[in-house]
Amino acid sequence: MKKFIYIISAALLISACNFLTVEESGSVYEREDMYTTYSNIQKMLTNIYGYLPGKDIYDVGSALRDCGCDDAEYGDPSASVQRYNNGNWSDVSTIDTKWTLYNAIRCCWEFLESIETADISIYQYEAKYPQYLEHLKYYPYEARLLKAYYLFELARRYGDIPVPMKMLTIEEANEIEKTPFNEVIDYIVSECDVCIENLPVSYTDMLDGELGRVTKGFGMAVKAKALLYAASPLFNESGDKDKWLKAAKAAQDLMDSGLYRLDPSLFYGSSTSEDKWYTSPEVIMHIVRSTSQSLEKYNFPLRFTEGERSSMSGSYPTQNLVDAFQTIDGLDVTLTADGWQTSDPNFDVNRPYEGRDPRFARTILANGMTFKGETIETYVGGADYSATRSDLGSPTGYYLRKHIQELTSFTPEASTEYRHCWIIYRYAEALLSYAEAANEYFHDPDKTDGTLKLSARAALNQVRANAGMPNVTANGYDAFKTALQREWRVEFAFEDHRFWDIRRWKIGSATQTQIDGVQIIKSGEKLEYSRQMVERRTWADRMYLYPIPQSELFCNANLNPQNPGW
Repeated sequence: MKKFIYIISAALLISACNFLTVEESGSVYEREDMYTTYSNIQKMLTNIYGYLPGKDIYDVGSALRDCGCDDAEYGDPSASVQRYNNGNWSDVSTIDTKWTLYNAIRCCWEFLESIETADISIYQYEAKYPQYLEHLKYYPYEARLLKAYYLFELARRYGDIPVPMKMLTIEEANEIEKTPFNEVIDYIVSECDVCIENLPVSYTDMLDGELGRVTKGFGMAVKAKALLYAASPLFNESGDKDKWLKAAKAAQDLMDSGLYRLDPSLFYGSSTSEDKWYTSPEVIMHIVRSTSQSLEKYNFPLRFTEGERSSMSGSYPTQNLVDAFQTIDGLDVTLTADGWQTSDPNFDVNRPYEGRDPRFARTILANGMTFKGETIETYVGGADYSATRSDLGSPTGYYLRKHIQELTSFTPEASTEYRHCWIIYRYAEALLSYAEAANEYFHDPDKTDGTLKLSARAALNQVRANAGMPNVTANGYDAFKTALQREWRVEFAFEDHRFWDIRRWKIGSATQTQIDGVQIIKSGEKLEYSRQMVERRTWADRMYLYPIPQSELFCNANLNPQNPGW
């Protein structure tokens, strides 16, 4: 029987830069036809890239995954993402089911097996033939690195998972057994090591100079991330220090490569720095979406949508997250039922969102801030206040700023839309990974040795300095650990970190049972702030891992046992 392959064809989006993008195609080709021309081989590889995080910037239904943790609340109480919060999910009613990534892994193996015999000698008399050959030599390593990344995405969700070592038949797929998590990580690391040695730093001097392809740096990043998860409490119950050492060394290798650096001008999500997403020396791997208004439609304050918004959809930051942002002097601020509490003598309770960590204004839109030339009013009765969710306003008193393109316009005569960029990995993550691993390895944020030559504190302070914040003052292992976890939260808010960090740190029961917002009462020129409960949530420790879909267990009994508690 001939095997047929449904192709997702590649299309280069040409503007200031070339981006690796995918568009669906209805074309059907025989398998042997796909490896006889350079363009078809390129399409086959691009198909594998097509399994990277969704085409839209949203990832769970129409919500940011942060709405499934204590950083945000989703406007629609019946949306699928709410099942993370009310406990209404199971092996037969799953959320964010990435078991489908096995389709991607099958595509990887099909590509790797087929390209071994690919012959493009029909181009040997063309001027671009040497360039075609140069690029083709990287293709297998791109596919292998993508395979490693997809396995990591599966492993951090499910723990022990099957690891196909070839393109499986249906019968083989329904009999394969799970591989223990640590062995999965070992395999991912081994694949990354090979790809690191064989992939280029960039593709800017090759053919179309595409951005968005996996590189040597991304191989180092996937390795560092996989080893950090392997060392974390969820997967390292014994506290094996050697795992922390491996994680620290992998992050250090990326830091020492000299390929990337922190970029203080990277204003993530700002329409005024759109090009920085693609060219910033901090960004290691990103995905560029096509132009769209959907994110702004559901996350702009209602009055700026010109009547376009008709549902409660939207990702709204919580007071829980707001409390994580210190003052500009590096002191904590907490909102209570009786108002703001802080030891910072310069803190102004009447202007609580001023004089804060600069990352606050890049992440959250709050009362008194300027947006599209107007002042945001979330106090009771203000222009952006919402008494109920049915008002299509914010249930927490805050609006999303990160990712939002402020210049987007819904004015019928002057409608505008912009691209959005999803950063998968940036250099700041390597620094915080190193800081965490070094602190755990030494149990001392200031210690170094002949192998780990930078202290955990020094690595963390680089990230804070880049953000315009003073050095962390926390002393001792425990206090520094708390400060580090806060740094992860504020630096990577709404970049798909907090949801996973809660799980790998096993802090769900302490953080995921209640989310709060702010209530602001205006009396004359005075504003009174108080903490208000928005929602009680359900947490169970089984949620640290996803359940294996029951449909898969029906097909393959070797996937048993089900993950604990499910």
